Amino acid sequence: MSGDHTHRPVHGTAAGDPYVALPPTAVDATASGPARLIVAWPGFDPPRTAAALAAAVPMTGVPVWRVFLDLPGRSPGGLGSGAILETEAIEAYCAAVDGAAERLPAALADIRRDLAIPDGPVALAGFSAGAAAALLAVLRGAVPVRTAALVAPVVAPARAARAVEKRSGRDRDWTARAADLADRLDLGALAPGLAGRDVPMLLVGGARDRVVPAREVASLRDLLRRHGEGPVESTTFRMGHALAAEPGTEPRPPITEAVQVDTALTDWFRDHLADPAESESQAAGAASSEDGRHGAWSAAGHDDSEGLPGAVAGHRR
Repeated sequence: MSGDHTHRPVHGTAAGDPYVALPPTAVDATASGPARLIVAWPGFDPPRTAAALAAAVPMTGVPVWRVFLDLPGRSPGGLGSGAILETEAIEAYCAAVDGAAERLPAALADIRRDLAIPDGPVALAGFSAGAAAALLAVLRGAVPVRTAALVAPVVAPARAARAVEKRSGRDRDWTARAADLADRLDLGALAPGLAGRDVPMLLVGGARDRVVPAREVASLRDLLRRHGEGPVESTTFRMGHALAAEPGTEPRPPITEAVQVDTALTDWFRDHLADPAESESQAAGAASSEDGRHGAWSAAGHDDSEGLPGAVAGHRR
């Protein structure tokens, strides 16, 4: 482990996977409740590593530790590429998603030890394959989860592969075992397991996403609402699947899409994990503001997309 526990990122290893931890430096809010930690996983598409995701979506305004944890293993290629049609790639995907959820309790133990964070519920976040891992961890209930935010979650890897087949004119060469592994990670089929979890969730989709179309995110939202007790909300931006430029393995300045997602996740986690630290001047400003959140949400039934560049619709239901 390396870094300064107070002001600088901390680099370490948790349950065998590298992580980057960003300390709580927000000055306009304080943590509320027992959750003091967000764990976020990257995807198989850019950003592909913990370090790259930390640079793309740092959630600086959230006054808790944000720990970006690598997925187990490495992808032979992005989910939108022809690589997903190969048995090796889909088996790597399934092993990464399943392994991330399975290792979470051990990873949390290592992270808490390294950062001196007491036991308690956590918040989860993820992008693409990492979002699938986050939801799988919620469904399995291996650790107490306060809230979760899923960006372009891979709802069904088999459907993602079918879309690539149509675009490329190629057929997948999955073995029967590989196909079975993919079917086991169909999040829609797993949604009934959310019953009784009472975990508020945010889903973020991209209107131009060809890997996880916005309609699939909306369908997953409806399924989770049907089976869960916690509120499930969604927002859609005019973006494709990636949140960083290729190759997406090193920290780089965030692209526009990442800034939009960072704002949405920051707002969500501040709503659920933080209290505003109001000064007299902030209190005066709040009196003239419609609400005191860090960014801007669209209220239910109202499209505020003009006020949020790139937003198609933001929902709070």
